[in-house]
Amino acid sequence: MSGHMPDVTRLFNVRIPLRDGITLSADLTLPGSLPAPAVVIRTPYGKSGETPSKRGATFAKAGYATVQVDVRGRGDSDGVFQPYRNDGPDGFDVIGWVAAQDWCSGDVATHGGSYPGRIQWLTALERPPALRAMVCMVTPSDPFVETPTGIPMPMHINWFRLVDARVTQYLDSVDWAEVYKHRPLMSMDEAAGFSSPNWREEVTHRTLDEWWEPVRYQHRIGEVDVPVLHVSGWYDDEEIGTPANFAAMVAAGRGRQRLLMGPWGHQVNTKRILGEVDFGPKALIDLDAAVVAFLDEHVKGIKPERPAAPARIFVMGAGEWRDEPSWPPPYVAETTMYLSSNGRANSLHGDGRLSAAPPDGDQPPDSWVHDPDRPVPFITDSSSAQIGGPDDYQAIESRGDVLVFSTEPLTEPTEVIGPVRLVAHVSTSAADTDVMAKLLDVHPNGFAQRLCDGMVRLRYRDGFSREDLITPGEVYEVNIAMWDTCLQLQPGHRLRLEVASSAFPKVDVNLGTGGDMVTETEGVIAHNQLWHTAARPSRLLLHTGPAQ
Repeated sequence: MSGHMPDVTRLFNVRIPLRDGITLSADLTLPGSLPAPAVVIRTPYGKSGETPSKRGATFAKAGYATVQVDVRGRGDSDGVFQPYRNDGPDGFDVIGWVAAQDWCSGDVATHGGSYPGRIQWLTALERPPALRAMVCMVTPSDPFVETPTGIPMPMHINWFRLVDARVTQYLDSVDWAEVYKHRPLMSMDEAAGFSSPNWREEVTHRTLDEWWEPVRYQHRIGEVDVPVLHVSGWYDDEEIGTPANFAAMVAAGRGRQRLLMGPWGHQVNTKRILGEVDFGPKALIDLDAAVVAFLDEHVKGIKPERPAAPARIFVMGAGEWRDEPSWPPPYVAETTMYLSSNGRANSLHGDGRLSAAPPDGDQPPDSWVHDPDRPVPFITDSSSAQIGGPDDYQAIESRGDVLVFSTEPLTEPTEVIGPVRLVAHVSTSAADTDVMAKLLDVHPNGFAQRLCDGMVRLRYRDGFSREDLITPGEVYEVNIAMWDTCLQLQPGHRLRLEVASSAFPKVDVNLGTGGDMVTETEGVIAHNQLWHTAARPSRLLLHTGPAQ
C-alpha cells in the first residue's frame, strides 16, 4: 500500500530479495522528481516510527529517495538476526536492488548511526558498484577495540535484550544494576530473564579468532574508497572509532573525508547539557543541513560555494566550533606528562603529581589493592544507550584503590585536543589484573569532570591474537589508549589522571585468577603497583597547545 503527501510518495513493506532467497522489508520515501539518487538506511531498531518518517521527509525535500530497511531477522524482515554477521553481503544486495529501480538514478549513498554506522563499513568492503558516499555516525569499532577485555562489557547484555527476537524490547522492567553483578558472565542472559545465544557465542570467543572476521572492518579500511562523513561526539561511548576511521582513511590516501565532532553523547546533536555540564548555545547545529550538503557534493556533484574543511570540531571549555585541516589540528603537539609521587598517590588526598619533568631519582612505587567484590564504580545510567558522560568523580577519588595524579592549577588557558595515551609500568601479585586510566578536568570548585578513559587487561597487553598470562611480581610496560578529547582548560583548572583496576559496570571485574573469565565466580585480591622512576617512567601522552 502507499501513502501520499505533497510531492512525496511513501511505500511501505516493500520486499527486497537477497541472494539466499530471503527478503528484507523496506519503507520508501520518494521525492516528487524522479529518478533520484537514493539514501539507504538499514537498522535493527525498527524502520518505522516518527524519527524515520521525519528523516525520509528531510531527504525527500532535498531530492533524495530514502530506503529504510529492517536488517535480517529484525522487524518485518525475514531470516535470523546474528549481529553484524550478514550485514555486509546483505547491504551489497540491497544497494544493487535500489540502484536498479526505475525511480533511482543509479547513485546510492548510505546513512546511519551506531549499528547502522558500522554495517555501512562492512557493506563498503563488499564494493557495491552504485555506492557513492557514506554518512557514518557514532560508529562502533572492531571487536575488543572499545572493550579491550576479551569479552563484551557487562552492559552489552542490556543491548542484547533490546534486540532480542524481532521487535524492540522494553528494558525498564529488569533491575540491570543487579544483573551486571551476576557471575558467571556466561549466564548473565538468564539473570536478565531471557536466553541469548548471541551473547553466549560472543563470550566464548575471547581471542581475535576467525569467528570474528566477518564482523571486522578496521584492519581493511584502506580498501574502501568512497567519500565518508564521520560524525560523533566527545562523550559518545563508542567515540574511538570515528576519529580513528577518519585518520585511517586519510592515511590510506582516501580523499573527500570529513570529520564532525560535537560535545555530544551517543545520541548526537540532541541536547546541549550532559549531566551537570552545559556546553553552551553553539553546542547544537543543523546536522541535517550538514549531511545534505555533504551528499549534494559527493552524490549529486554540486560544488559548494565554500569547500568544507576536512575536520570540524567543537572545543569544549571554549564553547566554539573550529574548522581544521586535520585531526589532531596542526597547532597542538604531543606532550609528555610524567607521573610522580612519594609512593602515596592513593586518593585525591595523596601526593600524586603530573608534571612536565621526568621523576628524578628512584621514587617508590604506588601500591593499591584490587578487590573483585568491591570494584571502583564507573558512573553511568543502567542502559547501554549511553555509558558514562562528563560526570563528577571527586567522591570516587576518595577511595584508596584509586591513584590520583594532578597538575598544579593552570596559569593560562591551555588546550588538550587529540588522542590521549598512558604508558604505565605495573606489576601485580595476581595472575591477571586490569589497569584503568581516566583523564579529568578538575574545576576550581573541585568538580572532577571525566574527559576520556581507557584500559588494558594484562593478559591482552600485546594484543588479542592470544592470551598471554603474566608472571606475578614482574613489572610490565603497558600502553593504554584513552580515546580522544577536545577542550580548552581555563586558568585555575587542573588536569588529573586516575589509575585503578576496575570501572564497574562499564568493564567486567577482573577476578585475578588468570582463568576462564566467563565461567568463574570467585576472585582473588590483587596487590598492584605502579612504577615511576628514571628507568620506568610512567607517563601520560597528550596533544596540547596554547589557547587559539
